[in-house]
Amino acid sequence: YSPLQKQLAEKSRSIYQEALNKANYGQITTEIIDAPEFYYAEVYHQQYLAKNPGGYCGLGGTKVECPIALDLKLN
Repeated sequence: YSPLQKQLAEKSRSIYQEALNKANYGQITTEIIDAPEFYYAEVYHQQYLAKNPGGYCGLGGTKVECPIALDLKLN
């Protein structure tokens, strides 16, 4: 929603990519674009992980932690 938010997203992607590289994973493929208009999902789609704590099959994750602090700074 703002240039700063976009910069922070790009910075966090770069930091996490370094961690993934060390674990021999490939490139992150998620694109970062300007936010379009937001629409809430239908109620049955909201809070999915709270309703399904195990998520869904195919979402195993990498087990690679993202080494950033909550107060990410731009340098």
